[in-house]
Amino acid sequence: MKVLLGLSGGVDSAYSASVLSSLGYSVEGCILRMHEHTELDSARRCAGELSIPLHEVDCTDLFNSIVRSNFISEYLSGRTPNPCIICNQHVKLARLYAYAMEHGFDMIATGHYAKVERVTQGDSYRYAVSMSKNRDKDQSYMLYRLSQDVLSRLLLPLGDLKKDEVREGARIQGISAASSRDSQEICFLPEGNHADYIESVSGKSPEGSFIDEKGNCLGVHKGIVRYTVGQRKGLGIALGQRMFVSAIDPVLNTVTLSPGIRGKKTVELTGVFYQGMAPLEKAVRAVMDVKVRYSAPIRRAECELRPDGTATLTFEEEVVSAPGQSAVLYSEGRVMLGGFIA
Repeated sequence: MKVLLGLSGGVDSAYSASVLSSLGYSVEGCILRMHEHTELDSARRCAGELSIPLHEVDCTDLFNSIVRSNFISEYLSGRTPNPCIICNQHVKLARLYAYAMEHGFDMIATGHYAKVERVTQGDSYRYAVSMSKNRDKDQSYMLYRLSQDVLSRLLLPLGDLKKDEVREGARIQGISAASSRDSQEICFLPEGNHADYIESVSGKSPEGSFIDEKGNCLGVHKGIVRYTVGQRKGLGIALGQRMFVSAIDPVLNTVTLSPGIRGKKTVELTGVFYQGMAPLEKAVRAVMDVKVRYSAPIRRAECELRPDGTATLTFEEEVVSAPGQSAVLYSEGRVMLGGFIA
């Protein structure tokens, strides 16, 4: 069976190729060139070490029109986007799948720490992403918007492995990426500085007012693209107590600061995506496990799901969430649905 593996040049995708080959798959690599920081040389080196062919696919126009543009517009709207989720849905996994189907491959694969399961639902079934056994590295949150077409062809060979097992296995296999550091930043902004990047494209973000919860002016902020809800550090203002960003208003150009860290028990979602389930015909209530950001702990919530693609999540205790991020809902460790925090 022929598998097209997304080969980034890092240890996870490189070791995935080794695992799949050991299971009898015929593996070829594919590097998607999405931006100027794509690790083409690293991917070529990995392919050479693994003795597999490497396909190079140019996705820069697609990446720019979808991922970069969404990233910029969300920050300019006072929201905090997660570009990996948008990229996986519309670019990375979508283009890998399309290229594989166009060139005679049976399956695709990536080095994500998650699993894909075929789940029986009465007389039918769906494909669902489920959590990795390695909960510290679990990436199911990032894959909640994948289509059934993609999931039905997707292999995730690292689903039951821990990072140190992957590095050790790669070292034994003689893969040079075994010692490479994990990526911590947004792939197209490896040095961080998202605000500088946005201003280089869209112009200087105008200064405005820091305000308290009553609307009183506390000082001057340096542009809303430099702040995100929940932020505590780097505010550039001294008020004699710890403050955090509790709201951003792009119309009034204000950033609200509040003392302490306080969340909300109710979170509203828009753009809800059901992973392999039919659209709702009427509102449904259910209790599910929820993550309100990638690194957040799982919380139980009562969920009201509506046919218009919105949902209300009610938690037993307050959670801190940022508009623009995603909330992903699970049942028995499997992704059910998710949406954007409004």
